[in-house]
Amino acid sequence: MLTEAQAWRVLQQVPDPEIPVVSVTDLGIVREVRSTPGALTVVVTPTYSGCPATQLIASCIREALLEAGAPQVNIETRLSPAWTTDWITPEAAEKLRSHGIAPPGPSSHDAARPMRFAPRIACPRCGSSHTETLSQFGATACKALYRCLDCREPFEYFKPI
Repeated sequence: MLTEAQAWRVLQQVPDPEIPVVSVTDLGIVREVRSTPGALTVVVTPTYSGCPATQLIASCIREALLEAGAPQVNIETRLSPAWTTDWITPEAAEKLRSHGIAPPGPSSHDAARPMRFAPRIACPRCGSSHTETLSQFGATACKALYRCLDCREPFEYFKPI
């Protein structure tokens, strides 16, 4: 039987299927791991309720933990509180940037930090804030497409939620 700490270490190696450079724990999708006699329960919060990868993520989590020695794995989906990009770890933000995806800034959920106007998105390749939006929708619903006006490279931006 795996301990909760061992389960967390295994989950740190489970890549997000849409952005495999980060793990499901890096993104904050895994909220809790509970060990009971004969089973592990993993609580996940999908990035949004209609995320097409939710079932695949659950299967990958289950498979990884079973392969690591868990006798049974239960996946519990928790929709409240809703997932927010604020749950992405600082290490994940750096992994995204290194992979050419601009990480999200703080979400607009924080009433103490109202957003008066859209922030400038820095290019993950050269660091310039001289960028433009090409499309509010990128390869996935959680990303937008931008272009750096200095290095001229296109890049995706992980939108804050």
